[in-house]
This record gives sequence, structure tokens and C-alpha cells, in this order.
Amino acid sequence: MARDPVCAMEVDPKHAAGTSTHEGVTFYFCSPGCKRTFDKDPHRYAHGGH
Repeated sequence: MARDPVCAMEVDPKHAAGTSTHEGVTFYFCSPGCKRTFDKDPHRYAHGGH
């Protein structure tokens, strides 16, 4: 399982609603909305600053 960096929900990577890569790390999302939020400011969420 992976953790959605926006809402902290656990996500099965095989069934994720979306993915984004930031600084060589792939992040998995529970919903398209969380992916959009991450994509607007990936540094904030990739480094745990929510």
C-alpha cells in the first residue's frame, strides 16, 4: 500500500486514481482531486508539508 500525500489515505498502487512523479519518486492518489492538488504544489506535499 502507498499513502496519498495530500489526504494521507492508504492507496493500493494497482488501483490508484492517478499517479505523479516528483524528484524521481512516484506518488499514488485516492482521487483525481488529490492528484490535481498535488500537481499544483508538489514540493509541499512530497515533503510532508500539508
